Amino acid sequence: MQNSTVLITGANRGIGLELAKQFAADGWSVLACCRNPEAADELCAQSERHPQIEVLALDVTDYKQMATLSAQLHDRPIDILLSNAGIYGPSGVVFGEVDPVAWREVLEVNTIAPLMLAQAFVEQVAASRQKLIAVISSKVGSIADNSSGGSYLYRSSKTAVNQVVKCLSIDLAGRGISTLCLHPGWVQTEMGGPNAEITTADSVAGMKSILQAAGPAQNGQFLEYNGAPIPW
Repeated sequence: MQNSTVLITGANRGIGLELAKQFAADGWSVLACCRNPEAADELCAQSERHPQIEVLALDVTDYKQMATLSAQLHDRPIDILLSNAGIYGPSGVVFGEVDPVAWREVLEVNTIAPLMLAQAFVEQVAASRQKLIAVISSKVGSIADNSSGGSYLYRSSKTAVNQVVKCLSIDLAGRGISTLCLHPGWVQTEMGGPNAEITTADSVAGMKSILQAAGPAQNGQFLEYNGAPIPW
């Protein structure tokens, strides 16, 4: 699709970086956001290869910086606002060992920031043709799918952001804006580890296909990278 724009957070590595590369390869304009562009060597290299990738500084928990960036992009319609930035938090935390400070940090990045991003850029999304807000969530946030317990911090943050997305799908529908959650699968990234089931390229190719075709029919859905629905 030509002349379409996607804004991606956490675009300096892993899934975010691959999303930027694949959208650019399809001819999209990519607003690739990360906390520290100066240290994002691979993203900057991709920007040199693909001039349609614009690297922008954004810490998703710095809401003043987010508002400033929104003001700078006030006249840029954004077809897909893609909240990808996320953290897992301390690994191996079991019941009795949960640190509330670490939990708040995970909730800030994974749950609060995506809603703040939607609020900050809703006008740009509303001005676009596709009008889509998407959040990279996780199947571990599905309450119905939880059969193993544990992972309190990450699970709860993804369950909560799923509820955020569901609310957005109702609250923004009147403006023609669709909102959905995507599960990327267990991906071979720094977070997923080398033993994960699928490559970053395969995960992103699946999600990109869903994102580029998504509209009102997908509003409020929770989907795997292969298009399969996930129970809340």
